[in-house]
Amino acid sequence: MTTAAKGTAPPAAGITVLMPVWRGDRADRFAAALASATTAQTLAPAELVLTVDGELTAELDEVVASVEAGEYGPARVLRAAEHQGLARTLQRGLEAARTDLIARADADDLCRPERLQVQETAMREGQLDLLSASLQEFSDEVPVGTGPLRTRPLTHEQILRYLPRHSPFQHPAVMMRRDVALAVGGYRELDHLEDYWLWERMLLGGARSANLPAVLVDYRVDSRLFARRGGARMFGSDLRLQWILLRDRVTTPQGAAANLVRRAAYRFAPGWMRRLGYRFLVERMQ
Repeated sequence: MTTAAKGTAPPAAGITVLMPVWRGDRADRFAAALASATTAQTLAPAELVLTVDGELTAELDEVVASVEAGEYGPARVLRAAEHQGLARTLQRGLEAARTDLIARADADDLCRPERLQVQETAMREGQLDLLSASLQEFSDEVPVGTGPLRTRPLTHEQILRYLPRHSPFQHPAVMMRRDVALAVGGYRELDHLEDYWLWERMLLGGARSANLPAVLVDYRVDSRLFARRGGARMFGSDLRLQWILLRDRVTTPQGAAANLVRRAAYRFAPGWMRRLGYRFLVERMQ
């Protein structure tokens, strides 16, 4: 575990919930996500760090005002005047957090009430630096608690074996140690794959990891989700990440080539096919 540098204050106890929001989010879903990650938790976070990525709609600004008024407990709002993208938005929040433990949460998902308590216990007892859990999909048509599961390998050894093929952690359910993430550079820009790159660097840096089999986050899935994950721009991110994995000797030339073939098929397929591809390829890779 990384310790505080000489002459700097050690991180505070407790958990920071780190949530980004941008104008593409919906105010009603945002408010529900905030409550689920803060006031509805059986273990209250020490603080909420809300990172605002550019100008918001009037409806979203109303919810942000309620955060600043203390409706969701102790909170700080970090604003960017212009849209900066997810990596820079999360990095600002990661650097600003005052606690050792950071719980990522998204502005349209729902944390289950026990999430922070279960993860804090697992992090402490397992002496972990990086931890996630299972997700369960829901949508306007699929009620919470009834959708398909999204799982990942559970043990550190299984996670290392899985790393060359796909991101081994569910980002909306991640809890991590702030200093360990910052020691390897934190979030860096890689469109839609900034989390995968961070996990790779943390694991190569010696971070101890695990995944919990329990569902701790209900994950919203709609047609826009899979639409955003297709196209040439996303495949460009795949190319860059595979080069990084190859450079870092996480994968082999043959492994990188196989990954790119699978990802090209996924990125350039129609949206409905991409959803099926995720279910039958990624979820069955373990």
